[in-house]
Amino acid sequence: MNKELLEALEILEKEKNISKETMLEAIENSLITACKNHFGKADNIKVNINPETCDFAVLAEKEVVEQTEDPLLQISLTEAKMMAPRYEVGDIVQIPIESKSFGRIATQNAKNVILQKIREEERKSLYKDWYAKEKDIVPGVVQRYLGRNVSINLGKADAILNESEQVKGEIFQPTERIKVYVLEVKDTPKGPRISVSRTHPDLVKRLFELEVAEVKDGTVEIKSIAREAGSRTKIAVKSNDPNVDPVGACVGLNGARVNSVVSELRGEKIDIINWDDNPAYLIENALSPAKVICVVADEEAREAQVIVPDYQLSLAIGKEGQNARLAAKLTGFKIDIKSETQARELGLFEEMGIEYQTEEGTFEAYQDYPESYEEYEEGYEESYQEDYQDDYQDDIIPEQD
Repeated sequence: MNKELLEALEILEKEKNISKETMLEAIENSLITACKNHFGKADNIKVNINPETCDFAVLAEKEVVEQTEDPLLQISLTEAKMMAPRYEVGDIVQIPIESKSFGRIATQNAKNVILQKIREEERKSLYKDWYAKEKDIVPGVVQRYLGRNVSINLGKADAILNESEQVKGEIFQPTERIKVYVLEVKDTPKGPRISVSRTHPDLVKRLFELEVAEVKDGTVEIKSIAREAGSRTKIAVKSNDPNVDPVGACVGLNGARVNSVVSELRGEKIDIINWDDNPAYLIENALSPAKVICVVADEEAREAQVIVPDYQLSLAIGKEGQNARLAAKLTGFKIDIKSETQARELGLFEEMGIEYQTEEGTFEAYQDYPESYEEYEEGYEESYQEDYQDDYQDDIIPEQD
């Protein structure tokens, strides 16, 4: 038994994930290559390897002839008879070749064949491993900046975080640990080329899968995500179990779960809303925290008309239109937001067939709403214990029930 070779193959199989059968095939090819370099040809060379013991034998098959013309391929009848009296002209004789007789160049070439096979199999194995992680998140360590791109060490492989996939304003320090989303894995002669992202919306989804057990096991389903990386993300969630509150499960006790995701995203605000199969209710939820008077959604045209109280217009639109823009991405509808006054002037209530005044002269759809912005702001402060600085609520993430 060739114990040293057997142990070496077992170590390669464990450390580099290269099968023993593949390496035995490489050894066979290397011995044939060595014979070709030593003798000039290897057409009649046969290598026998026992996969259990790793014992091997190199044999040259020669034809028995009366008079030899090519000693590499033929053997005389006299010589064959000396080996075994049974041989006759036309028979094939297998003659053992001692690998120790190979010259230095032949041995070096055989070694190179084995090393090349190890490198190829290691590259293939690494590519398969990372290809399986495509569209998933992985932890990494920041190595250095390559121009405006960032080199990330992922363990056995390195990845490139391109400038276009970086969150604006994020600065990384060497040896800093971050989580990245694997965008694409390409197979190259130098190994797998891995592209990662910090801006992809699915990065948020994968982070919630790590933090929220209900999301990972499918009890709570993330139906849609709209993200403006570094600023705000809206996600719509749905529960497949009537006893589980999807928003509450994602927020966690005292906001522990969502805060963990926010921390990984370096303070990016996250709004979590309930998914609804009715597009009108979904759009109303998506415009949260703004209150909505009514929503008329055209599913075929994927357009929606939304009317909000006058003092809620700026909140519904959001700073630089962010809230409305994210709501449109989340729902897939083109959303047109009008204030109550604008709706009256344009006659939208009449077009929608809605009577917007009661006998007391107040709009019946939001009788319970505060009648002034001051009353609204005061009520919101009491409810959430937050100090609003402007109508956009830019620095506030409303607490979810």
